[in-house]
Amino acid sequence: MNPIIYAIPLFMLTIVLEFAWAWHRHGNRVRGVGGGTRRIYDFADAIGSMQIGILSRIAGAFPRLLTLGIYVLVFQQFAVASWDMSNPLSWLAALLLYDFFYYWKHRANHEVRIMWAGHITHHNSEYFNLSTALRQSSTTFVFDWMFYLPMAVLGVPPALFVAVALIDLLYQYWVHTELIGRLGWFDRIFVSPSNHRVHHGQDDYCIDRNYGGILIVWDRLFGTYADERDEPITYGVRTPLRSVNPLWGNWHHYVAIWHDLKAARGLSARLECLFAPPSGWSGHQPGDFEAATFQRHEVPVSRTTRHYVLAQHALNVVLVCLFLYAFKQWSAWQGALAGLWMVAALAAPAALMEGRRWGRWLEAARWACAPALVWALMAPARALGSAA
Repeated sequence: MNPIIYAIPLFMLTIVLEFAWAWHRHGNRVRGVGGGTRRIYDFADAIGSMQIGILSRIAGAFPRLLTLGIYVLVFQQFAVASWDMSNPLSWLAALLLYDFFYYWKHRANHEVRIMWAGHITHHNSEYFNLSTALRQSSTTFVFDWMFYLPMAVLGVPPALFVAVALIDLLYQYWVHTELIGRLGWFDRIFVSPSNHRVHHGQDDYCIDRNYGGILIVWDRLFGTYADERDEPITYGVRTPLRSVNPLWGNWHHYVAIWHDLKAARGLSARLECLFAPPSGWSGHQPGDFEAATFQRHEVPVSRTTRHYVLAQHALNVVLVCLFLYAFKQWSAWQGALAGLWMVAALAAPAALMEGRRWGRWLEAARWACAPALVWALMAPARALGSAA
């Protein structure tokens, strides 16, 4: 069974607890620019982040077997050593290897534009809290798996690889918070909330810094470390998303690349569009950032819409767990139908929050299609009952 099924309820609970703590201790506000304060949580942004997280789990269910299958194939054909999974040192070594290759994968996601197009999804939020941690891309799997193939060659068994990958991923969840300050010696060795806040900043000193997953020592070794300064960090990206739609949050930079490719002249210019660093692919480095003039994207949501969207989100959390549980038992067409319905279940509430008219039509359409979807997904059970 997919272990993320057990993690999802824990994620939701800790987000609620963080919000409650932020509201109780800080009135949901922390120090902002110019001596003022700013909110820690925003309803539309937090729901949007969690919707992106759900979408990533749905999208990731389809290529996961392919990418893991490639790892298994390389392991079977080219492994040069045999690892004893009963030895704790094997687990420690595998985790260190994974974290090392994660650093380089993460760095490439920031420094190669076509890879940034996927990873930017994680950085689009202009808030920094536990819901931000769930903003995982639905498209980075296209390149990410390549970085871990050396582990297969070194003989790390697939089961051990999957286990340490999950450990590395889950560790990174807790560091997305503004409620934990500096941690002394811990900040110098491990990825912590302090140095990960820098990673999510768009201030000049924050750009392309602190890539580590569990260990921050990789950044110290390879020259990409930056210490958190006393002034408040401005979160987000230099070209703001201005949307809470989970689909647009995943696609928008690919669209920008496509437009640039059409406008580019010559092979060299087109290759730059794809592979040069995102900040300087066209020869223009980002200018000095003025935090005092930055305005967060605000999405005013009525109380009635909030209640409805929150209820739908709670239902979607349950449904995505059921989706991940049943996915292996479904045929390809059943998985595709369920996935499409879930995508609509995420896009429609986002559209309602943004006040888009088509959101109501999509919401009505998906519920109208729900009985037919349930009937289609129950086909194996009906066939089994007929055979009996």
